[in-house]
Amino acid sequence: MSDIDLCRFIYILIKTMENNKAVRNFAILAHIDHGKSTLADRMLEVTQTVDKRKMKDQILDGMDIERERGITIKLQPVTMDYKGYQLNLIDTPGHVDFSYEVSRSLAAVETAVLLVDCTQGIQAQTLANLYLALEQDLTIIPVVNKIDLPAANVPKTKNEIIKLLGCSEDEIICASGKTGAGVEEVLDAVIKYGHAPKGNEMAKQPRALIFDSKYDEYKGVVAYVRIFDGVIKKKDKIRLIATAAESEVLDIGIFRPDYFPTGQLESGSIGYIVTGFKTVGECRVGDTITFPYEAGDKPEPLPGYKEVKPMVFAGIFPSEGDNLQDLREAMEKLKLNDSALAYEPEHSEALGFGFRCGFLGLLHLEIFQERLRREYNLDIIVTIPSVAYKVLKKGGEEEIIRTPQKLSDPSELLSIEEPWVSLDIITPKEYMGNIIKLAQEKRGVYKNTEYISVETDQPRVLLHYEIPMAAILTDFYDKIKSVSAGYASINYDYLDYRPADVVKLDILVAEDIVESLATIVYRDDAFRQGKDIVNILKDTLPRQMFVIKIQAAIGGKIIAAERLSAMRKDVTAKLYGGDVSRKRKLLEKQKKGKKKMMAAGKGSVEIPPDTFVKILKR
Repeated sequence: MSDIDLCRFIYILIKTMENNKAVRNFAILAHIDHGKSTLADRMLEVTQTVDKRKMKDQILDGMDIERERGITIKLQPVTMDYKGYQLNLIDTPGHVDFSYEVSRSLAAVETAVLLVDCTQGIQAQTLANLYLALEQDLTIIPVVNKIDLPAANVPKTKNEIIKLLGCSEDEIICASGKTGAGVEEVLDAVIKYGHAPKGNEMAKQPRALIFDSKYDEYKGVVAYVRIFDGVIKKKDKIRLIATAAESEVLDIGIFRPDYFPTGQLESGSIGYIVTGFKTVGECRVGDTITFPYEAGDKPEPLPGYKEVKPMVFAGIFPSEGDNLQDLREAMEKLKLNDSALAYEPEHSEALGFGFRCGFLGLLHLEIFQERLRREYNLDIIVTIPSVAYKVLKKGGEEEIIRTPQKLSDPSELLSIEEPWVSLDIITPKEYMGNIIKLAQEKRGVYKNTEYISVETDQPRVLLHYEIPMAAILTDFYDKIKSVSAGYASINYDYLDYRPADVVKLDILVAEDIVESLATIVYRDDAFRQGKDIVNILKDTLPRQMFVIKIQAAIGGKIIAAERLSAMRKDVTAKLYGGDVSRKRKLLEKQKKGKKKMMAAGKGSVEIPPDTFVKILKR
């Protein structure tokens, strides 16, 4: 052992003796709006992690958009001291579109608090998140939340949890994130039942998993890490195994919940490392941080994450062409802490240069669009979202089509396949008929039904379906809530590709094809879709000085059409008395002028950006 290694060993030993606190790492899992962030607020109060003067609702939700919508979008770690233990909590999102944030969080912890709202019971995302935790072999601590509400049904919720987990009633903790009841019991259970993190503190080559990262204007790339082996200190030289990028630790510490420098992180800790990297591609989520090494001494990388496959694709274009570089830089920075975002350059004759972006769902797209506007002050145009289709050509060539414009002529194609998902719907039994009818209308294939609670006055069922991704893309969630009076919840996971009878629907405005409005639709539903889009355009397009033809077409065949009448200037306003032929002459002259305007190419029509949103939400 060299003198340097010996000094390092002694330093680590001394620090370990100084810091004899035991560690517990845990995450809170729940369906959307079941009270995760509120419970986390009470935990911060109980552990006195945040000063009462600085305390506010949803303190771990750092973005304004999270507070306004009342949802968690980004995972957020925080370190708390409680009864001699260091508790590292990761607050996670609940919406299905952000489930990748949950899976990344679970790889960094050993324990999961499963939170269930006792006014709603177990919901679709409760099950989905539980299965993710079980796959990671985490300790599950069941908690019934919101016991202070008048509509709380604790016995029913406990029965559902017992049936789901096979636990005893004594193991279920009753709590209220609002009043703080039961919060200390939850923390005590994490300490008592949660496993201590495993790792080799004395490892010569440390290993840290990057489970999230963020671009800071002043600090550069900040990596959120879980240390599995060894110790990493400020000013240490580091190397990322996957990208082979090397740098120096500029700062290191824990979350309180803001950055709190500690000078080092030991095995089992969760914290941040200011990496010194300036480009986002060098510091990828799922990579392993270690020390620089020789070719033959490469440490074993930690298991990373499965690459997320975006399912929804839309074109993103700057409203002003000279903002393309700003848009590119903003998307690179958002990509750093949004691993589910995928994008590639795209060109449209109508909208110019932009990007074809992939998302996990419409909420993901909506949040991305809003973050570009708020955080980077960018106005963008978003084309109609579509799924990715698998196309087999007659020459045997297979390709993935993410935009309707790239769909080849039907005469060149052998087959088109679309993505299908497994869909779980949890609903009170009384709305079961409405939901089955809706699922059939959306081409869903029924698999089976499970009963979650039968003994109560309001039995609930879990319906399993297989359904095309395109069918649930736009309005399915809203319709599910509508037909179930808001009680139903859904979760879906990608299955496979299956044959689809679809065609490209073109939209023509003033006899010009509008590329950004093209979409791929089912052949037997093309007329209805075309008619809907044409009617929306008629109601939303601004009137011009000439008549505008609005048409929907498949190939060269027009299947739906409307006309937007022209604005007419009153050219006879100054006439009074005299021969009627003078009036006719002026009107005829106006008519010829409008024809000339169209013939000279001045009849082009600009589509307002909000029109795309109205068509999307039709």
